Amino acid sequence: MKGIFTKRNLKTLACVVGSSALMALAMHIFMGESFLLPAGFMGVSTIIHMLGLQSGINLPTYVILMCINFPVALFCAKNISKRFVFFSLLQIVLLSLFLNLIPLYPIFDQPILNVVFGGCVYGFSTALALRGGASTGGTDFIALYVSNKTGKEIWMGVFAFNCFLLALFGFLFGWENAGYSIIFQYISTHMITTFHNRYKRVMMQIFTKTPSKVVEDYLKRFTHGITVLEGTGGYTGESTAMLISVTSSYELPDAIELIRKSDPNAIINVTKTSEFIGKFDQPKL
Repeated sequence: MKGIFTKRNLKTLACVVGSSALMALAMHIFMGESFLLPAGFMGVSTIIHMLGLQSGINLPTYVILMCINFPVALFCAKNISKRFVFFSLLQIVLLSLFLNLIPLYPIFDQPILNVVFGGCVYGFSTALALRGGASTGGTDFIALYVSNKTGKEIWMGVFAFNCFLLALFGFLFGWENAGYSIIFQYISTHMITTFHNRYKRVMMQIFTKTPSKVVEDYLKRFTHGITVLEGTGGYTGESTAMLISVTSSYELPDAIELIRKSDPNAIINVTKTSEFIGKFDQPKL
């Protein structure tokens, strides 16, 4: 039981619950009023549901969504992690539950307001799940699988897939709502790339007079390499070491906290890394 109710699992559970609740709110408050098509597999499920209704077949959207997600989830369970897939599927189940509990309650009459605010809330809900170590399923599974293999984000590729999906939606059900939906998806994708920084890398330059202690503490917590350069302070003339390490933006706050505890007088300079070539260990999902 202790292995289940860990701080990490409880954090992921809280993010999943919050993500599914926010996504349900976005769909019922903003998306429903403007007839916006959801992204990814949810959008695919919605189109299949609508085509089924035209043919006299009423397939519930959540049933279609689970059927599409299940084979992808099995694949990702082998190639990413069972924990990640479990919480992602839990997010989908909770989303279905919240959609049944939360009533339709439109706030705005103007479509553009629904597009802007809905895109922000929907995108943040997806980023929240990703930040907690889960996802909203569907294309998130694929995006995280590719990112884990290559170390690069493909959210704009996901956006391109959504644009194709929305073009199909416009062809079948009308172009105006499809146009609004494309803007909606662009905003939500931008929110994801803004708040989900797992695959963005930064370089830390750490100036310290106790390099051995800082390196020892750092390597106990992180699996990234760290290089020690010996030098002399130009102002004090005292021996000073510069430690260099590349880490992910996702881990940066924890790394800074650890270094400051190890040496309260350490000076840390953080710079963005536009490209990193070589082996880089990603934290497990």
